[in-house]
Amino acid sequence: MLIRAATPDDTSSLLAWNAAMAWETEHKRLDPAVLERGIAGIFERPQRGFYLVAERDGVAVGSLMVTYEWSDWRCGDFWWIQSVYVAPEARRGGVFRALYAAVEQRAAAAGAVGLRLYVETENANAQATYAGLGMQRCHYFMYESELASADKS
Repeated sequence: MLIRAATPDDTSSLLAWNAAMAWETEHKRLDPAVLERGIAGIFERPQRGFYLVAERDGVAVGSLMVTYEWSDWRCGDFWWIQSVYVAPEARRGGVFRALYAAVEQRAAAAGAVGLRLYVETENANAQATYAGLGMQRCHYFMYESELASADKS
């Protein structure tokens, strides 16, 4: 398994995988134009984060995105793992484990203070996977409020 940094050439796969993940986990249909601009936003401004792609035998089989959150309490960055997707035919084959190990290694080398992710409350398989990697459920609930945007199209 090869884990590599994504490039703009991976955009079509990232688009397809993000749309599939949104549908599988939340039954949400994402606007492809907005999603494409969102993916491009990572490549255009690397300070936002990065994508990693997993390849098996030269075929891309999964990806994830990492973004950064500054912690004043710990004087360092948490790396948030987001937009995780593994192609159905590659699931339960160590793809996420390899992606996670690559993130963990990069985060440690960069001096990050920890890794975080969020998971759907009903996604027991993902929760078991994360626990199996040594991640612990934290004591925070997550809240959100979407803001109106001048240009979402």
